Amino acid sequence: MTPLEKVNSMKMPFAELKGVSFTEAERDRVVARMLVRPDLCTLNHMIHGGAVMALADSVGAAATVINLPEGANGTTTIESKTNFIGGAREGMTVIATATPVHRGRRTQVWQTRLETEDGKLIAVVTQTQMVL
Repeated sequence: MTPLEKVNSMKMPFAELKGVSFTEAERDRVVARMLVRPDLCTLNHMIHGGAVMALADSVGAAATVINLPEGANGTTTIESKTNFIGGAREGMTVIATATPVHRGRRTQVWQTRLETEDGKLIAVVTQTQMVL
């Protein structure tokens, strides 16, 4: 099973609820897309910060899963920091790309860049995942 097949076979109910679609998955890079729907927005039809953070969390978790060491049982987020740079309007698609900062036996750290389809930076998220 390829890493993308593994990610797409995982049951991630909250990611599904948000409409997250994983498009690329390798050990060093995981990419997902999410349409900015009205229910993911705040005032003025702009993506809600929580939706941005939740998308990044889903992508970082998926990246950790395909990098789990032998014998690990899963992962959970233990820290997340978001730098908000810009916004995305309703109807736009946000692309989240996670790359590794650290992959250890007990923790992994991932940085996720969230951009619009035309490359406008929305946020940079750094999260630490505990290996279970």
